Amino acid sequence: MPNPATCPFPGSLLWLVSVALMVQSVISSSSTYQRPARGGGGKRTGFMERTLILLDVNTRSPVQVLNDNFLSLQLDPSIIKDGWLDFLSSKRLVTLARGLSPAYLRFGGKRTDFLQFHNLKNLAKFRGPGPDYYLKNYEDDIVRSDIALDKQRGCKLANHPDMMLELQREKAAQMQLVLLKEQLSNIYSNITITARSLDKLYNFAECAGLHLVLGLNAQQRNPDSSWNSSSALSLLKYSAGKKYNISWELGNEPNGYRSMMGQTVNSTQLAQDYTLLRTLLQSVRYYSRAHLLGPNAGRPRKNAILLLDGFMKNAGSVVDAVTWQHYYMDGRVTKVEDFLKTRLLDTLTEQITKVLKVVNSHAPGKKVWLGGVGPAWAGGTNNLSDTYAAGFLWLNTLGMAAMQGIDVVLRHSFFDYGYTHLVDQHFNPLPDYWLSLVFKRLVGPRVLAVRVAGLQRKPRPGRVIRDKLRIYAHCTSFHNRNYVRGSITIYIINLHRSRKKIKLAGTLRNMTVHQYLVQPYGTDGLHARSVQLNGERLLMVDNETFPELKPRTLRAGRTIAMPPMTIGFYVIKNINAYACRK
Repeated sequence: MPNPATCPFPGSLLWLVSVALMVQSVISSSSTYQRPARGGGGKRTGFMERTLILLDVNTRSPVQVLNDNFLSLQLDPSIIKDGWLDFLSSKRLVTLARGLSPAYLRFGGKRTDFLQFHNLKNLAKFRGPGPDYYLKNYEDDIVRSDIALDKQRGCKLANHPDMMLELQREKAAQMQLVLLKEQLSNIYSNITITARSLDKLYNFAECAGLHLVLGLNAQQRNPDSSWNSSSALSLLKYSAGKKYNISWELGNEPNGYRSMMGQTVNSTQLAQDYTLLRTLLQSVRYYSRAHLLGPNAGRPRKNAILLLDGFMKNAGSVVDAVTWQHYYMDGRVTKVEDFLKTRLLDTLTEQITKVLKVVNSHAPGKKVWLGGVGPAWAGGTNNLSDTYAAGFLWLNTLGMAAMQGIDVVLRHSFFDYGYTHLVDQHFNPLPDYWLSLVFKRLVGPRVLAVRVAGLQRKPRPGRVIRDKLRIYAHCTSFHNRNYVRGSITIYIINLHRSRKKIKLAGTLRNMTVHQYLVQPYGTDGLHARSVQLNGERLLMVDNETFPELKPRTLRAGRTIAMPPMTIGFYVIKNINAYACRK
């Protein structure tokens, strides 16, 4: 976690005076305090022995200014294979995606390099296998649905019958075993993306207010190992003819091609491939100014860093943003404690530092995207990576990435197989979705420096206190009409197993605060798949209506009490912060 002591604070003397006055005030108010007598209940902890965190934010200038689409989404090409692509027109699914707009939607993943484009309308033989006893009726239902959608103008939305969805879930459950086996064995089969499939994908993105980023297959090679771009050119021409506004990337984790396909693409060849793709985009008039992202390298270990360094040296100017990926752990973990380890949360900072060092050595100031991030690889773990516990990793990822200047974070995945998605196969939002929704509503792209002090036996909180109490601050989103410009949003992760008290100091002192406390709902605790906001369970009202996100008002000067193992968002309204006014 970034050390708050290193954050720049103009006028820090005034801040220290403010903190000193507050400390003196607290000490004076407790001057009559006497240590409680020891009794049969054990030693009681007095007020002065508890930890009180004093928090201030630099409101003069932001330390980072991020993309408006900072929190963005990803869909895996596996949705073509398991059939869910045909249901992206679902009114409820589109509503949930629209709730996280504006955002990018990356269509890519491990199976990017197995996509085969065919300029055909969908035929049943391209849909993949399904149980024989319902396959014919199922396919007929899809065709009828497609015909009905084609008659609509603008956004094409559908309300699929429950029976149709149940049959799809059965098909997807069988296909999920195949997909998981492929992922664990690292041996993948080809996936056909037809013109109709692309139409459905783009319709989903357009209706939800998302900008599509489409990954092209980089493993189609000529005998001399150069990239065979014929299929990509066909796809570009089709998309241009439909006037689809798309950004592009080539391949996925090229540093892992040897283990996946038995062939290697070095940095020089990869740079040549991206240069060729840029030439193709310029040759298709509609995409002459389209954004190109890459190289979408894997976790920045030795091989990936070497590949990224060579790529930036030879093709750093070709891409509009540099992309890479990060996953925290093996998807086969079985303990909730793995999601709470501070050293695990801090691995992202180390990885970001490595990537930024390479990028800035070749192209200073080039935007960097975290092009695919999730709590676990190999599909995640049921009842762990799809529960409240995974939210600590997710929100900490957003906070750390923002502080270090990562321009966009793409969450893998919005909706697909496995257990790392935001929405399940019943189209119900999972805890990470609700966290993302609150983040989108309250957190803007301007990042502010946080400073922390502690009122305890030591003048500053110890390392354990800081590591397990993670605090980030931004200007409040300008899209939120409930707050005027100049408001700031603080979000806090409390990994302690005890309540922590936070007192706003300096410029934040005596300000009214709106609290949005996100906690697990029900008796499952950290394993909960539902959440509550300020004590109210979050549920969709209907397929098109979100619940109201009601804040709890904390009176001016009141101490913030963070319950153990919880996440909170706090909007300081009417502070008129200079960094957040323009």
